[in-house]
Amino acid sequence: MSTTEKPGLYLHVHLVSDSTGETLAGVMKATCAQFQELIPIEHMHALIRSERQLEQVMHSIEQAPGLVMFTMVSETLRLNLLNWCSLNGTPCLDVLDPLLKTMSQYLGTPIIHETGAQHIRNESYYRRIDALNFATMHDDGQIGTRLKNAEVIIVGVSRTSKTPTCVYLANRGVKAANIPVVPGIDLPEELETLTGPIIIGLTVSPKRLVQIRRNRLLSLNEHRSTAYVDENEVRNEVVNAKRLFARNKWPVIDVTRRSIEETSAKILSLIQEKKHLE
Repeated sequence: MSTTEKPGLYLHVHLVSDSTGETLAGVMKATCAQFQELIPIEHMHALIRSERQLEQVMHSIEQAPGLVMFTMVSETLRLNLLNWCSLNGTPCLDVLDPLLKTMSQYLGTPIIHETGAQHIRNESYYRRIDALNFATMHDDGQIGTRLKNAEVIIVGVSRTSKTPTCVYLANRGVKAANIPVVPGIDLPEELETLTGPIIIGLTVSPKRLVQIRRNRLLSLNEHRSTAYVDENEVRNEVVNAKRLFARNKWPVIDVTRRSIEETSAKILSLIQEKKHLE
């Protein structure tokens, strides 16, 4: 692909937090908005509070190299992430550290180092934490504690922003699961009998999907031509997914020109509409 054909400048941004990650997401979006044609590919790693979880994050960063932004109270985890990023030449930024140090020095007051101190421990807070755990357990087709407990189930072909949309919804207390539509693989039979959750299909233009997938493969240093990025194959994937959605009478959202926030807002609206009809 030539430079003139690129739709924008893509950047993988890994947001690592020992809390919900809302602070990081806000800072990242505000920052990226200042760069023309920059298209951030967000990887949210929320509730990272153990060495094992951090190792999984590091593996994810290796798979999709980019910028790392984090907020973590644990000095051990902070140093481990900083050292790892330094050894691997990965740009890494502790988002709150400069502000906290400056404020602490000005006030003459020590930092309390409490995870998620900006959140009030009320019912809403714990609902968000529960929703984040649910999204993690039910990501990319994982059944977890069963799909019947979901409020929304997102279905779509690979790279239609299913996971980041679920995480965004979870940050608003919505239990969201996502299931990929993969050629030759049947969807869970459970979907046919569910009555509680609203099931929503995500679609995208084949041309846009090919661009996204090619950039994904390039980030992994994969240059071979595969069906995953073949324009005809991708077009068939999208068409078959649309037929699946229509056959099941699932509402469909075209994410071609929608941000994660816009897609989530539409889903929240559909959830409310369903509740009003019940």
